[in-house]
Amino acid sequence: MIITTPAVIRRLKPIIENISDDAPVRVLFVCLGNICRSPAAEAIMLETLSEHNATAGWKVDSAGTGNYHIGQLADPRMRAHARRRGLELTHRCRQIREHDFEDFDIIIGMDDNNVRNLRSLAPTVDDEERVMAMADFFGSHSRYDHVPDPYYEGAEGFELVLDQLADATLNLYDTVTSLRHQEEA
Repeated sequence: MIITTPAVIRRLKPIIENISDDAPVRVLFVCLGNICRSPAAEAIMLETLSEHNATAGWKVDSAGTGNYHIGQLADPRMRAHARRRGLELTHRCRQIREHDFEDFDIIIGMDDNNVRNLRSLAPTVDDEERVMAMADFFGSHSRYDHVPDPYYEGAEGFELVLDQLADATLNLYDTVTSLRHQEEA
């Protein structure tokens, strides 16, 4: 069931229409350091795709706007909280690169600062249009306007982020899948 707003669907529709039928949907999740939110979003999205037998139709990755943790694993606290949910965060942190705007169809920032930074890094206006906020896909968490950085928070902060990401990734999957099926009809 799609919970995404009509405004988000209007923004997403031309992006999906530009993806050829036999090409995967390429999504990049981005936060500041690529150690908490974006690697968790990547892992949860991959789990969602696996549950729907859809992994072949998608390419998913994550990156950070900052260069603080390049080559490191995700934050140990996020890995521990994710592991309790059956998720393994094996991603090595990396910084977003200009060619990511060519390599990915949809680039999703976790908060307003991420989105603003991504739009300023986008090589073209068309690339800017493909930058979206994770909150655009909140369903049951729609009272929030961003995914908060849990780095300085306790266990509750990490759990909230994982709940938000599970909500948003499922809605992202449902929305994109629905738009691709509309295109086929």
